[in-house]
Amino acid sequence: MLQTAGAICARVSRQFIPNPFIFAILLSAVVYLLGIVITHQSPAQMVGHWYDGFWNLLQFSMQMVVILLFGYVLASSPPVRRAVRRAAALPRSAGQAVMLVTVLAVVFGFLSWGLGLIVGAIAAREVCSQAKARGIKVHYPLAAAAGFSGLIIFNFGLSASAPLLVNTQDHFLIDQVGLIPVSETIFSPANLITFLAYLIVIPLIYRAMHPNPDDVQEVSDDEAEPEARSEARQEDGETTLAEKLENAAILNWMLVIPGLGYLVWHFYSNGFDLNLNLVNFALLVFGLIAYRTPMAYVNAIDDGIRACGQIVLQFPLYAGIMGMMAGSGLVTVFANWLVSISTPGTFPLLAMISAGVVNLMVPSAGGQWAVQGPLLIQAGQSLGVDNAVTVLAFGYGDQLTNAIQPMWMLPLLGVTALKARDVVGYTAVMMLFAFAIFGLGITVLPPLFG
Repeated sequence: MLQTAGAICARVSRQFIPNPFIFAILLSAVVYLLGIVITHQSPAQMVGHWYDGFWNLLQFSMQMVVILLFGYVLASSPPVRRAVRRAAALPRSAGQAVMLVTVLAVVFGFLSWGLGLIVGAIAAREVCSQAKARGIKVHYPLAAAAGFSGLIIFNFGLSASAPLLVNTQDHFLIDQVGLIPVSETIFSPANLITFLAYLIVIPLIYRAMHPNPDDVQEVSDDEAEPEARSEARQEDGETTLAEKLENAAILNWMLVIPGLGYLVWHFYSNGFDLNLNLVNFALLVFGLIAYRTPMAYVNAIDDGIRACGQIVLQFPLYAGIMGMMAGSGLVTVFANWLVSISTPGTFPLLAMISAGVVNLMVPSAGGQWAVQGPLLIQAGQSLGVDNAVTVLAFGYGDQLTNAIQPMWMLPLLGVTALKARDVVGYTAVMMLFAFAIFGLGITVLPPLFG
């Protein structure tokens, strides 16, 4: 049954899913019309809200580009690639291959969404290439979809936007909720159990969707290895003082040693206390260690920056969408409707669903939390729902619809040389099962550990 469902959804997505930039333009038009119809804003007012919001996510955009870029570079580093290659030799069937890609993406996605996204993409290509060499036919688009699994769980993990933001000094909701430690969100028993359920179930779902051998689309033989360019440049002879400095490992360690020292001091002083800036800093430090020399790291950054290009292009559009939703009052309308139909028991699930819907229009967890977070917190407090549960409910919904929001697929598509329409059909089927896991996790588990 799942094999058939995956095939049908894949055919539909190939017909109707456009480039993510087109998706952003169409969503802008939809929100523009909703603001005119529902909140009775004039066309000119909606354009004003759009422009006012256009640049409001610049700081957060840079944080997201950095976490993606540094994660991309670390995931592409020789040590990580060697580990992925060794793991890629393990599967003995197509089903095992797809499950392995899923597990790698999920585990690394827990550590960092940028790391998980790129490790998943590299694993999909490497696992499929090695399987093909051994005569195992693995469906490449399905493996790529499995490689996207890490971005459907990132709010469970160490780069979760809202949990990290509400644990950062002077965050914008400090007067309403204070500081919410990660022990109540990321490392709460309910969240960890929900994550483990996803880690166990979703690889089996992807395995069940694998098509028959006659319908398999294998990875292309002539696909170039992206790391070849940067590795080749590292092998150039050192003829000048400048080139010797560029390839001096000690210069990397001049950054790494104080960087590691700061990380040790921070965790010693504050416990396992995380925020977005600290995650980005750690990715930078470990990336410098992995590449050994300054120029090797610079070359990797140059290679990785291409993965961020369309995200840089699209973030202003989504900031404009956020501006229209906030300025017109659409988010308030949605929040008031949510409260009107909620009870303390149903609010977490409905908050999750609302975050999933808004994520389609504002696919930026931090930016979306800035708009939707205050309303969800106010609604949850009026119903007596714990603030940490509201934060988790938002995160679950935000990550859930990443499965059908193609913007964050761009880096994966760049590595795998596929199109969004090749992948979204499979991720859509997976999303239905993730919805069940997340829904049970946010409604059943928190009361058990409250």
